[in-house]
Amino acid sequence: MKWRKVPIVTYRNLNKFFHLTYCTSIHPANGWSEVFANLQRYAPALKERIVPLADFGIGLRLSGQESDELLQGNHLLQLQHFLQEQRLYIFTLNGFSYGPFQQQPVKALVHAPDWREEERVAYTLRLIAILAALLPDGVAGSISTSPLSYKAWVNERDPGTWRTFTRNIVRVAETLIRVRRTYDKHIVLAIEPEPDGLLENCEEVVRFYTDWLFQEGVCMLACSLSVSVEMARQYLLEHIQVCLDTCHMALAYERPAQGLALLEQYGIRVGKVQISSALKVAFPLEEELLVSLVDRAALVRALSPFTQSTYLHQVVQRNRNGAIRHYADLSDALLKMYERQIEQWRIHFHVPIFVNDYVDHGMRLFSTQDTIVEMLDLLVQKRFCRHLEIETYTWHVLPDALKHDIMDSIVHEYEWVLRRLP
Repeated sequence: MKWRKVPIVTYRNLNKFFHLTYCTSIHPANGWSEVFANLQRYAPALKERIVPLADFGIGLRLSGQESDELLQGNHLLQLQHFLQEQRLYIFTLNGFSYGPFQQQPVKALVHAPDWREEERVAYTLRLIAILAALLPDGVAGSISTSPLSYKAWVNERDPGTWRTFTRNIVRVAETLIRVRRTYDKHIVLAIEPEPDGLLENCEEVVRFYTDWLFQEGVCMLACSLSVSVEMARQYLLEHIQVCLDTCHMALAYERPAQGLALLEQYGIRVGKVQISSALKVAFPLEEELLVSLVDRAALVRALSPFTQSTYLHQVVQRNRNGAIRHYADLSDALLKMYERQIEQWRIHFHVPIFVNDYVDHGMRLFSTQDTIVEMLDLLVQKRFCRHLEIETYTWHVLPDALKHDIMDSIVHEYEWVLRRLP
């Protein structure tokens, strides 16, 4: 890739520990011109309502096509000038989904291309070039990425597959190290565990580090950079980190304190925290509340609006005996609604983070907001990560009971988080 040195804008008033943003994936766009139009429409107005006297951080989502277009012509310089004029800054990119993300079915294709494919590497390298040019001086950057692949696509027993994943992650690490040395820009790639992804939770992330990155990965990097294995390991820990999404952690029935402690045990760092909330359904004991087939039919009606076809809405079911069962999509789980052993469903549908529960079709539905609260408390206490990104990207497909003006909703989410941060 051809690197271009572009002027770096120095931003002031970045004196607080946390950088809080929202992800622009919520705004439908196809192509850089539409992404830029959304930035011009929403970012200055949000800044005025949320932090009128300070710089306002942006979490930019770019598709593969948009990342390529932004590097053409004078688009990057144009973006820099806009950010400077409006006192905005970009410190994190969402590099998970490569293709279109709104207004058409995404489903499992959100993982394509996966980390075995050259285009995933090339896309990520473009994002690094973009972020290196946009980062304010003295501010670290982060790029969240997919959990390597979709689990159903991978033979987990094939060492060759894991070796390819490792080699490509190391290639990106090499570029991140070079960018830091050359431009003094510290950027991390943050792998994001995801329901039904190849890496679903912190335990599986740790296994990838210990079995592959800390073994063949450090050897690859040590050889490439002509450094010791110990130094290569340190480089990997500095530049290959984890993105913890509170919605995804809740779906894994993983407490933030538990997941963080496991990562810390192996020296693995968190480069980004995504603040999002899953849908939760509690199934009461029938003998306690006389839940009838009619009541469960009402629950089906309440959940049906969440079965829209754009995204995968994985369901993780916990039975009364503690057993866990996975469904690839909500429509699959609804077919099993009448099984009596179900205690709880957690559904991969991002609902507004300020909503704890609401009533629809006479049924009370809940969110996993308690996981967010625990994560924010940990962040305040331990300050293990500076990058926080609100990621409710489903506003356009929410049921009517949860759908409100997009600007008011974003501001409400910011206010909810800011009340819980110092």
